[in-house]
Amino acid sequence: MSSLQPKAVIFDIDGTIVDNMHLHAEAFAVFAERHGLPALTQDDRARLDGRRNSEIFPILFKRDVPRDEWLAYEREKEGLYRELSRGRLAPMNGLHRLINQLTHDQIPTALATSAPQLNVAHTLAELGLAGAFPIIVRGDEVARGKPAPDVFIEAARRLGVEPADCLVFEDAPVGIEAAHAAGMRVVALTTSFQASHFEQLQPPPTYVCCDFEEYLQ
Repeated sequence: MSSLQPKAVIFDIDGTIVDNMHLHAEAFAVFAERHGLPALTQDDRARLDGRRNSEIFPILFKRDVPRDEWLAYEREKEGLYRELSRGRLAPMNGLHRLINQLTHDQIPTALATSAPQLNVAHTLAELGLAGAFPIIVRGDEVARGKPAPDVFIEAARRLGVEPADCLVFEDAPVGIEAAHAAGMRVVALTTSFQASHFEQLQPPPTYVCCDFEEYLQ
């Protein structure tokens, strides 16, 4: 932490503060079977993980999807995720220790996520972290979703910190791209993709680790 010297830290949620992408995959498998969609490949996930549902569903269905239709798909798929994940979520290893250290060092934190509001509330409650992050910026609150930098720039604005002074924790390629586009340094967690995948990104993450305990070593 000291070597990176951030003035603020911004966390993604899914796959970052919680290792839950396998549960999203379970939910999507049910959704895909219902709607005749093919299973997601790892390449599909690299393109889609971290994006807003308003952008994911048109890609999946390979057509324009009106707002009322993608909202219905969102309710269905994310409802499946909340049902499947209830009682199965735990904070990423080392998260509490990192949060405690940041609090001790008086470094403010925020969440920046593409997840819809119901998922954010559910996941944080399941993790016992409801109220732990007073600043939460969702993708549906900004003009453009990840990989555009908007959600991270807005988080920095609310934190009162310049983007260049922020450190981001992310697990998805599009999220890493978004943080870099915002001018922020990025730590990539290998919960969703192997370290070798991040090496292909330009620019690559500042640091790659498996969880927060490894980061704090």
